[in-house]
Amino acid sequence: MNVFATAAAATLIACTSAAFAASGIETRQVQFKKGESGASIRGALKGDQTIDYKLGAGAGQTMVIKFVPNNASAYFNLLPPGSQGEAIHIGSSAGNDFAGELKATGSYTIRVYLMRNAARRNETSQFTLDVGISGDVKTN
Repeated sequence: MNVFATAAAATLIACTSAAFAASGIETRQVQFKKGESGASIRGALKGDQTIDYKLGAGAGQTMVIKFVPNNASAYFNLLPPGSQGEAIHIGSSAGNDFAGELKATGSYTIRVYLMRNAARRNETSQFTLDVGISGDVKTN
């Protein structure tokens, strides 16, 4: 029985590691300092690396995002709660700023990435990501 449990755990770890490597997406939680409604994050990307910044917000609140990369091929997408990849903001076509009222309550994802042309050349980008949430949550 112990051998079966060990084998199952090893398989689960291998599958999880393979899925992480295949997706290439690193997840980081965004935390605002106590009493603040925003955060400024400094980071870096290289090649096909993708970083998902997760933060909770409520329907009716306003989210403001400003993304300032030092590589013109770096962008962000904003994914709503429950998204399977569908974005409510696509940086490569809509730009590196977002401001809008949120339609749902839950965990939002700010996905930071390099466009394929830059990723293939293994380029890098330093960036600043400013995120703010304001307003009251709708209760109806």
